[in-house]
Amino acid sequence: MSKQDLLIAGLRNVLNKMAWLNGQKMKAAFEGFHESEIHSIEYIGEHPNSNVTRLAEAFYQTRGGISKITKKLMRKGIIENYQKPDNKKEIYFRLTPQGQAIYQIHAKLHAEFNARDRAVFEQLTDEQSDLILGFLKNYSRHLDAEIAKQNLEIH
Repeated sequence: MSKQDLLIAGLRNVLNKMAWLNGQKMKAAFEGFHESEIHSIEYIGEHPNSNVTRLAEAFYQTRGGISKITKKLMRKGIIENYQKPDNKKEIYFRLTPQGQAIYQIHAKLHAEFNARDRAVFEQLTDEQSDLILGFLKNYSRHLDAEIAKQNLEIH
């Protein structure tokens, strides 16, 4: 196996373990919600003036797929849409009080997960952290370029 293969397999393995460990608590805390709905709640809570296009770009999904998610969240009373007085064309989303409560639970769980894993990250030197962050940034840029080369329409 090449070093590239080992790195990719290692990344997948770590991400799969994180998803499994975190997923157990997330499923219990957010029964009746799909993962995509929880991620949308998180994004809307962290990004004022979120709209379908921004959500689609953030999650590499189609606008149609995001529209379905946001409609479900509106039916559940988690988000509401609004328009700005100076822009009647765009429709934006914000959390309702119920959505804000879910957002807070989600943030608390993320803090718990970060605390669980903190010991590993505290072992890294600044140079090691910078090297890993640089690699991730370069890999992400590479993937962005590949998406652009293939003219893949995300939204």
